[in-house]
Amino acid sequence: MANMNSAPASIGLSEPDRTEARLTYRRQERKRLWSFIGVWIVLIGVILYSAMMGSLHVSVTQLLQGLWTGTDAQVNVVRDLRLPRIIIAVMAGAGLAVAGVLFQAVMKNPLADSGVIGISSGAALISLIAVTVFPALYFWMPVFSFFGGALACLMVYGFSWRSGLHPVRLILIGVAVNAIFSGLGQSFNYRGSYAVTSINQVTTSTLSMKKWVDVDVMLWYGGIGLILALLVANWCNYLSLQEKTARNLGLNVTLARVLISVVAVILASTATAIAGVIVFIGLLIPHIGRQLVGSDHKWLIPFSAFAGGLLLLLADTLGRTVLAPQEIPASIIMAILGGPFLIFLIRRSDRVHGR
Repeated sequence: MANMNSAPASIGLSEPDRTEARLTYRRQERKRLWSFIGVWIVLIGVILYSAMMGSLHVSVTQLLQGLWTGTDAQVNVVRDLRLPRIIIAVMAGAGLAVAGVLFQAVMKNPLADSGVIGISSGAALISLIAVTVFPALYFWMPVFSFFGGALACLMVYGFSWRSGLHPVRLILIGVAVNAIFSGLGQSFNYRGSYAVTSINQVTTSTLSMKKWVDVDVMLWYGGIGLILALLVANWCNYLSLQEKTARNLGLNVTLARVLISVVAVILASTATAIAGVIVFIGLLIPHIGRQLVGSDHKWLIPFSAFAGGLLLLLADTLGRTVLAPQEIPASIIMAILGGPFLIFLIRRSDRVHGR
């Protein structure tokens, strides 16, 4: 299959138009490059700031030397308590953002997000059941979470299908599915004290008290999901075309949708199992990414991974430092940011469609 986004379409254009097309393409490439450089620099800065700041303050020099030598008691505390939290925030944010990109590509709906359409709440519910019944199988938590996310995804597709997938119907069904699973999950809080103690580790979205074992789980499952997302980037590009056009180009549209949805569920479920239910990252980041790097998923997916990790880490860092020693859960900060953005998207969609 030819690459649709690698060069400007200049066939049939006059020489001045071809020159203008080439200049436009080069400007887009520079914008993409600087966008990546910018998000990398900010991400590194926020990682360092998050590692240094908190109830225990360390300098950059002390942090780097302590991590290298392992003899600084303060840095050892930072390494054991703060670094796992940072890594999980970055990986979970990356997974949720990329899952949003994939769901939006499959559903052709700019409002698709794992937290909005019920994928995260379905994953969280099965995680609650699993951690209550099989507390020793913690490493396999993302697997149980995946089945919950897959069940929610099947319900959204199944109840939304009526001679095709209608974008508005998808969101409405997704909101209903989200409410069902959220209500079932919250009902677990009224069971015995054992259950409440067991599920607190799963339901929390403050990212506090995370350990290196959580990092191992997040890196294994989240890393596999991100690699798979990069592999299906071309399919996402073809799904942006008319279905008939995509089929003529040799794409098995049904199979592509199923596999991309599976990858998205893996990413969202893993993030939910380790970091808790955090909404709106998969809604915010893809739209910002399209403004900065365009709609080519070979650029959009990696950019969304970095930007999503940055956004969740920034939310978590603000949550634990603004009102220290008290903490504001990262999920609350994301809801405060994402709610107004969702309203903006809906109003903008109304203007675009003339309603």
